[in-house]
Amino acid sequence: MALENFREKNKTYKDTKMTYAGRLDPMASGMLLVLLGEETKNKEKYLKLDKEYEFEILFGVATDTYDILGKVVKDQASQNLGPKELKKAVQANLKHFTGKFIQKYPMYSSKTIAGKPLFAYARSGKKVKAPEHEVFVKSLKFLKLRTINKRKLFANIEKRIKKVKGDFRQKEIMSIWRKHTHTSMVRSYYIANFKIKCGSGTYVRGIANSLGQKINIPALAFSIKRTKIGKWVNFKNNTKS
Repeated sequence: MALENFREKNKTYKDTKMTYAGRLDPMASGMLLVLLGEETKNKEKYLKLDKEYEFEILFGVATDTYDILGKVVKDQASQNLGPKELKKAVQANLKHFTGKFIQKYPMYSSKTIAGKPLFAYARSGKKVKAPEHEVFVKSLKFLKLRTINKRKLFANIEKRIKKVKGDFRQKEIMSIWRKHTHTSMVRSYYIANFKIKCGSGTYVRGIANSLGQKINIPALAFSIKRTKIGKWVNFKNNTKS
């Protein structure tokens, strides 16, 4: 919810100074901290707080944004692994994404180079090397694996992308997803559920993309929900096991 809408619905805060302590990607949901009044001066402290997420990884498709709000850049005509083999491969490679490790910023992110966000370079087609930074993941747990058929997958993606406000190439992306759905030989896809506890600055969709690369299957973040920031827990939405 935009701060303007919040003020409109909560007249008590109409003239109160406010700011977000961090944001969420367009396709992510969950907790956001809003600072009020004098507490806005402590924004940097809140930005550094640890985070927890529940997220899903879709195997079989990769996009340029590492989530569903991106152009399909890679897919596979058939599943190379059965469910047991995929579970084993996922669990064997989670060790690469725990503890301290170096992560590249996604090209579709707000990280700036020479005063411009990376997504501006990506959308213009201008080549630029994505910077790296050290991140820390306290724990990354694989929960379960399920399948979804192609028709339901596309319906889900279409419904969610239609809810996104602003200019994120939605029409172009939906056209690409529609074409992919019609031409792909894959009838169903695997979706894996995870929980992660991580330090500030960790890109969950980056982990989804990189995990797919480790096991040689295109992958993306199908859904991401932030459930905790520091000591604050989102009890209302924290319902998954």
